[in-house]
Amino acid sequence: MLDRSNGSEILMTHETIANMLGVRREGITEAACRLAQLGYISYRRGHVTVVNRAGLERRSCECYGVVRKEYHRLLPMASLPPRPLLSAVS
Repeated sequence: MLDRSNGSEILMTHETIANMLGVRREGITEAACRLAQLGYISYRRGHVTVVNRAGLERRSCECYGVVRKEYHRLLPMASLPPRPLLSAVS
């Protein structure tokens, strides 16, 4: 979602994320806690803020870059040019 926005915050509850992914809310809460402990995100009720995007991208699997590139190819947005992967830059 951040790739398609200008900010670093996602306004979405753990319950909504779990429903989108087809997993239990508790699993999202555990993952969010771990990512917060690692310093990649902070969150409070309904607000997830990415505070270390480069670290979060490095932590993700290699499919993130592939999916992101394909998504931009299929659904380009004239107002938001594609950003380079931060992990590739650092």
